[in-house]
Amino acid sequence: MVRFKFNGIENTNQYEELIKVFLQPGEYEISASEAEYIYEYTGDKDAVKRRLYSDLAALTGKRPKWGILTGIRPVKLAGELQKSCTHPAEVLQKDYYLHDSKAALTKEILDYQRAVCGAPEEGSMSVYIGIPFCPTRCLYCSFTSNQVGESEIIRYLEALHKEIEACGAMLRQDGKKHPIESVYFGGGTPTTLSAEQLDALLTHTAKFFDLSKIREYTVEAGRPDTITKDKSDVLLSHGVDRISINPQTMKQRTLELIGRKHTVEDVYKAFEIAKACGVPTINTDLIAGLPEETHEDFLQNLQEILKLGADNITLHTLAVKRASKLKELDENFNYKDELLREMMLRDAHEILRSEGYRPYYLYRQKHTSGNTENTGFCKDDKASIYNVRIMEEAQTILALGAGGISKVYYPEKNRLERIANVSNYEIYIQRIDEMIERKRTGGITEC
Repeated sequence: MVRFKFNGIENTNQYEELIKVFLQPGEYEISASEAEYIYEYTGDKDAVKRRLYSDLAALTGKRPKWGILTGIRPVKLAGELQKSCTHPAEVLQKDYYLHDSKAALTKEILDYQRAVCGAPEEGSMSVYIGIPFCPTRCLYCSFTSNQVGESEIIRYLEALHKEIEACGAMLRQDGKKHPIESVYFGGGTPTTLSAEQLDALLTHTAKFFDLSKIREYTVEAGRPDTITKDKSDVLLSHGVDRISINPQTMKQRTLELIGRKHTVEDVYKAFEIAKACGVPTINTDLIAGLPEETHEDFLQNLQEILKLGADNITLHTLAVKRASKLKELDENFNYKDELLREMMLRDAHEILRSEGYRPYYLYRQKHTSGNTENTGFCKDDKASIYNVRIMEEAQTILALGAGGISKVYYPEKNRLERIANVSNYEIYIQRIDEMIERKRTGGITEC
C-alpha cells in the first residue's frame, strides 16, 4: 500500500485524480497519520502536482502523456496561457509535463477554433435543451437517460414547454440583447420523440426564443433506429442544420454487448435517410475501448463511418463512470489494455488526417480508459460551434430540461456561475416552477 500525506490541504481530490492515473483503487491511501505516509507534500497546487507526478513516475515506470493535467479542458488552459506568453505549447510541456504530441495537438486545436469559430459575440448565449429518454440504457452510460412510456414523455414535454416559455420571457423583459448563437437539443435521445412532438417542441422554441442570429442548430439523433424521414423533414423545416448519428461501433456483437437495440444496418439506413432529406451536416461518435473490441475492429469501425460520409467524427475513449452498469461489472475496466487504447486513437488520428479531417475540439474525462482524451474532427471547416463554446467557457449557456446545467458567464471577471436543474425527470416535472425560479434569481440574463 502506497500512502500519501498532503500538509495543509483540506481538499485532496485533484491530487487523488492524478494518483488514480498511476495507481488503481486499493493500491494507495491518502493518510492523515504522521507515522504512516510514504510521500509527503506541501506547497502550491501545481508544484505539488509536479512532485507527485515525478514520484509516481519513478514508482510505477509510467509517464502519462497528459502530464499533471486532470481537468476536462486543456485547450481552454492553452488559451489562457496564450494571453501571457507567445508559446503556450512550450509551457504545457515544461510546467505541466505534457508530452510534446499532446501539447502540439492542444495548440493546433486552439488555433483552428479561433480561425473557424472566432470569439463569441458580446452578450451572446447558446441554448441547450435536454430530452432525458432513450430506447435502452447503454452499459457505460452515466447520463440522464430513461426508458418510459408515452404518458411520461407527454408529462415531461408539458413541463419543458413551460420552462422554455418562462426563460424566453426573461430574456425579452430584461432590456438587454442576448443573441442566441447556437441551439443544441441533447439527451438522452431527442429523436425518441415522435415527429409530431418534435414539431411542437421546435415550434415552441422558435416562438419564445429569438433565433434570428443563430449560427448553428443541432439535434442529437444518436440512436440510428429513432431516425425516420418524417422526423428528418420536421427538423429541416425548423432550420436544424446538424444532427448526430452515433453508432459508437459498427460491430453488431459489440452493440449487443453494450445494450444498444439498433443494428449496424440501422446506421446505414439513418445516414441514407438524412442525406436523402438534405441534412447539411452529420456528426458521428465512435468509442475506443469498448468490451472485446480489438485494434483492428476499431479502425474498421472508422473506415465504415468514413464510407458513409460523416462531416464530423468524434473519437471518444470509453470512460467508466460511477453510475454506469459497466462500473458495477468491472471496477477496474479503465485500467486494462491502456496501451491498446492509445494505439487505437493514434492510428485513427492518422487516418482522419489523411482523409482531410482536422481536429477542432478536445476534452478529457475522469476514469477514461488509458488516460487518453476525446477529440472531435471535422471536414470542410464544419466545426460544431456549440462543442467549442461549451469547452472554452466564454459564453453563457442556458440549459433547459432535466439535468441541464446553465452557466452564466461574467466576462469582466472571466467567471462562470452554475444554475442546475435536477436530473431526475419526475422531480423536474414536480418542481418545474422552482427550476424556473432558480434561473430568475441566478442571474441568467446578467451576461
